[in-house]
Amino acid sequence: MQQGVGGGGWEPPGSQHPAAPPQPPVPPVAGWPMPPMPPMPSGHAPPLASPGPPDGFTGHVPLPPAAPGTGGATLAVLLIGPAGAGKTTVARHWAGTRPVPTAHISLDDVREWVCSGFADPQAGWNDHSEAQYRLARRTCGFAARNFLANGISCILDDAVFPDRPVVGLGGWKRHVGPALLPVVLLPGLEIVLERNAARSGNRRLSDEEVARIHGRMAGWYGSGLPIIDNSHLDVEGTARALDETLARVISQPAY
Repeated sequence: MQQGVGGGGWEPPGSQHPAAPPQPPVPPVAGWPMPPMPPMPSGHAPPLASPGPPDGFTGHVPLPPAAPGTGGATLAVLLIGPAGAGKTTVARHWAGTRPVPTAHISLDDVREWVCSGFADPQAGWNDHSEAQYRLARRTCGFAARNFLANGISCILDDAVFPDRPVVGLGGWKRHVGPALLPVVLLPGLEIVLERNAARSGNRRLSDEEVARIHGRMAGWYGSGLPIIDNSHLDVEGTARALDETLARVISQPAY
């Protein structure tokens, strides 16, 4: 069976190719000047492929610069803040808009898995509420480690106080791992009070309790942890600020 040149086979003796017509010049693409292609010599087939574009280009179209942010990094994030800071909403939005699989683990959601006998902190912090909090945190840490082991990022949210380092941030790092990245979300008190007033159920606290928690959270200033004041940011803007903050953290040599 006769095969053509393109098939890489043989040809009957005496066969000749027709002369290839001269090739018109190829107009240059913006950002990539390209010299005109010379006419092909008689008796030769056109090339099967043109020279490849320079690095940073695809199909003769310049590639846009890479978007800033955490990209596809696998991260474990702890979003810290008082009630009404928007931790849960922002964490859920950040997890849902990343280009790689990311899980949101809400401590409050896990804590409320306990239905009968649930210890509501609004009724006062006691041994039962403390035990349920510790159990929920261990459960969240176990889930986070499993997600990370399967290459899935995770973000947790909790009201961690700077004046309880062993129980708070230290406890989370023991449960999740030392690579946990804490970020503090701390809007102004008036914003926190307004957002807390819009909440319902056992997640809504008294104004006095919100003010007390917010005052304790102010202790994170000077701690070295990154702090985002989202007083004038919506959920999307806060999630974007969070991603940019995390990108700066993981770009540091010590990370």
